[in-house]
Amino acid sequence: MADLTEHSPATRDILATFERARTRLFGRLEGLTDAEYHWEPVSGCISIRPGDDGVYRVADLFPQSGPDEPDPVTTIAWRIWHIGSLCLRGYVIHLFDDAPEFPDRHEWPGTAKEGIQALADDWEQFISRVAAMDDERLLAPIGRGPGGWAEETYLKLALHALVEVSHHGGEIGLLRDLYLREDA
Repeated sequence: MADLTEHSPATRDILATFERARTRLFGRLEGLTDAEYHWEPVSGCISIRPGDDGVYRVADLFPQSGPDEPDPVTTIAWRIWHIGSLCLRGYVIHLFDDAPEFPDRHEWPGTAKEGIQALADDWEQFISRVAAMDDERLLAPIGRGPGGWAEETYLKLALHALVEVSHHGGEIGLLRDLYLREDA
């Protein structure tokens, strides 16, 4: 982990918390197989799947259920895509001035190894932008972005990203635990 003493207090604390979340999430992803990555524990799972052209794409951006139905089950591949592409990469694209060119956000690697690397790359893109801020900028309105984000702070964005990482990361861990015990 980089030396955080050069950062102002709020930025330092957010970066330290992200590092703890990264360590836990990527620790749970160690040894992930392609079979686990694509495992569908129930019928009707939402995942990433190859199209006719062989390119893997997310099947459903925002799976919705009816008012009396449980949320759909998603695969580890979908959750890794959700954290990396939809959240972290999406935040960089829409909420930072210096966003690089990214591939189509609906496309995602079809193997566990490549999916984890894509998540790591998206993580680094997001964290490097947060790390470049001082507390004054972190606490000021973003000033751009869809859905009311222009009036929110980068601190709120970072906290929202942590919620997404903890929510989906915990479910990734549970899916791995269930997969390993499927035939037990």
